[in-house]
Amino acid sequence: MTRILRIDASSRPAIDLAGGEGSYSRALADRIVSELEAKYPGADVVHRDLAVDPIPHIAEATIKGFYTPVDALTDDLRDALVLSHRVIAEVKAADAIVISAPIYNFSIPSALKAWIDHVLRIGHTFAYEDGQFQGLVEDRPVYLALSYGAGGYGDGGPLQSYDQMKPYLTMILNFIGLTSVTALSIEATTADAATIAAEREKAFAATRAALAA
Repeated sequence: MTRILRIDASSRPAIDLAGGEGSYSRALADRIVSELEAKYPGADVVHRDLAVDPIPHIAEATIKGFYTPVDALTDDLRDALVLSHRVIAEVKAADAIVISAPIYNFSIPSALKAWIDHVLRIGHTFAYEDGQFQGLVEDRPVYLALSYGAGGYGDGGPLQSYDQMKPYLTMILNFIGLTSVTALSIEATTADAATIAAEREKAFAATRAALAA
């Protein structure tokens, strides 16, 4: 059975397409997951909502546990590593991953950064040997569902240089071995209703095309 891991990072709930309120990144993730479920009937979707169930930022004990040999771990350090073990296991068990996020101040929501800090772990998702980093996660498709309040963040757009979200997420995923990354986005979500509707349909069309491949 195909397993889809879905990570949502927006602080806003799923969008009400009729009322135009809510998270456009979640709406795009809904469409991506729907296309994946149509492609893989019976797929199991594991959902981690970082707004509903926030992941705490890593603490001193977490960091110490990352770098302590297994046979030297105390009970407190083992407890500090439980969440990291869990989110890494979710990533490794997935056949496809969907990550949705809005751009907050030109980068990712802090909730998503907290998740990343528990996932990126030496000896588990990456290695460092002979002065080189190596990803330890077997590649699988990853789909980014990204939303931008303004237009012009796309390739060649006037705001492309301000986008620290897509390049960062792509780099982080590549770093741990996930190189099959497809970024899908919806822009101008703060524009007038007609522009938003057109941008949404363009994003949904791009999603259909990407998942049909």
